Amino acid sequence: MSAQRKVIITCAPTGSIHTPSMSQYLPVTPEEIADAGIAAAEAGAAILHLHARDPEDGRPTQDPDVFRQFLPTIKNNANAVINLTSGGAPSMTIEERLQPALQLKPEVASLNMGSMNFGLYPMLNRFKDFKYEWEQAHLENSRDLVFKNTFADIEYILSSCRENGTRFEFECYDISHVYNLAHFLDRGLVQPPLFVQSVMGILGGIGAHPDDLEHMRRTANRLLGDAYQWSVLGAGRNQMDIARQGASLGSNVRVGLEDSLWAGPGKLAESNAQQVTIVRGILEELGLEIATPDEAREILSLKGADQVAF
Repeated sequence: MSAQRKVIITCAPTGSIHTPSMSQYLPVTPEEIADAGIAAAEAGAAILHLHARDPEDGRPTQDPDVFRQFLPTIKNNANAVINLTSGGAPSMTIEERLQPALQLKPEVASLNMGSMNFGLYPMLNRFKDFKYEWEQAHLENSRDLVFKNTFADIEYILSSCRENGTRFEFECYDISHVYNLAHFLDRGLVQPPLFVQSVMGILGGIGAHPDDLEHMRRTANRLLGDAYQWSVLGAGRNQMDIARQGASLGSNVRVGLEDSLWAGPGKLAESNAQQVTIVRGILEELGLEIATPDEAREILSLKGADQVAF
């Protein structure tokens, strides 16, 4: 009998897409982010994909000193793999975006695999009242903003983090991004196992229709073969449907308030741990086992929590 497949749950507690006025449950301060990460790990998340926010007004920041205010707390209270964003926010420079991963040397860092439109402005149709001045502009400005991830940018991040032993969550927002990843694999600039995160449902990227996810899976299988471990995330209301479909097709899953504020139709998630609990239930209904953090480290060939700089 073959061994039971272990599914890695990633949780992204805060991100840079949503703004504080959208949900009272969105973690903003270092203490809130630490508490959210620890609770998500206790609920079953093996990996925590982490962004930081300015504690004063909740705007995204890539200041490594802000990350340093919550990373040791999480590390000392949870065994989860720490995955730091190199995406930051689309308005940031590539040098600014890289600093947390470069300085703090996590086991994993995210890496966006192509330039793209990144439309957040439709959320203005739902959310009208904002506590902070930056929030509305953050959404409105996405009408005319390209999230820049050129081949040179990608090479810069790969080469800068190579000596740190940091591996990557390769975020693929569209089919072309899988081709870009295959290009870097062919050149020997990335090494298996590749942790591929299919991001479904962002305006400017691939949609969240079941056919879209199947197309992404077929393309990755064709281009990457057995060189990758697959994970999926669905933006907004697509979150749990994408997780269920992806898991049935052999994927790992990602949830968290970065990707969706919701725990059901019209119902705000009251915590990241709530979303982890929901997706864990889906996976267990499918007869799948949940990977522990150490099992995730083995599956993804990570360097270990003792090799980070926080």
